[in-house]
Amino acid sequence: MDQPSTTTARMLPGKPGADAIFEQITADVARLRAGGVTPSLATVLVGDDDASAGYIRIKQRTARSLGFASPHVHLPGDATQDDLHRVIGTLNADPAVHALLIQHPVPSPLDYDAALAEVDPDKDVDGMHPLNLGRLALGRPAPRPCTPAGIEALLAHYDIPIAGREVVVLGRGATLGRPLATLLAQKRPTANAAVTVVHTGVPDWSRYTRRADVLIAAAGVPGIVRPQHVKPGAVVIGGGVRYSGRRLLPDVDERCADVASAITPRVGGVGPTTVAMLFRNAVQAAERSSS
Repeated sequence: MDQPSTTTARMLPGKPGADAIFEQITADVARLRAGGVTPSLATVLVGDDDASAGYIRIKQRTARSLGFASPHVHLPGDATQDDLHRVIGTLNADPAVHALLIQHPVPSPLDYDAALAEVDPDKDVDGMHPLNLGRLALGRPAPRPCTPAGIEALLAHYDIPIAGREVVVLGRGATLGRPLATLLAQKRPTANAAVTVVHTGVPDWSRYTRRADVLIAAAGVPGIVRPQHVKPGAVVIGGGVRYSGRRLLPDVDERCADVASAITPRVGGVGPTTVAMLFRNAVQAAERSSS
């Protein structure tokens, strides 16, 4: 039987960093509204999935608390791809809408990626439009993918040095692993790392993770990172998760806290900073449109 963890690592909850980001967003919104601009985050939900509807409600509630307008379009579950694209086109053309979020996933047989490609890249609040990922790769200004940007912000909030250190990202997904590696390799005080991307297709992937100063799990495989995969004293960030019903199943085994010097908690790690980055993208979109 596994022994209980005797946690020694410093915990890195996301909420304090997210709160600092939201404080700045609140100031930015107040300045925009004083100049006659009300930032607006529009949301689109297709179908009646309870979890998706719940996520939309949380985002709308947060938007209103920050002083955003939060228009919402709810399409029925039998909506066609053309129906969805028409809604996106209308929101793209509306100058009062600064940022746009299509709740993922969309019901089958709708194509989420095709819908995302229809979004005006400057209104892409998730930072996942193909053009914005290209801008990221080139180091050009653009909305940044929210979870990768949130991880960078979390590390910066806790003054964890990244520049010049060896960072290993376990996972190569388009939404997390690959854009995160690009972000952390860029020349910036909170990045500028030597980044290695490894994945479960590499039989001896732990050979790479055991040498990392900062290990970021982004595989989406519950419990894949165990204490024996971590260099003693490393910083461990759990980015990848799956759900079993409503139970969150993180990539990082909690016993890694016995080996790491600092680690994100099982719940409340990168999630809060991901949400904060979504609203930072939204307020920056409003700033761009009003400049």
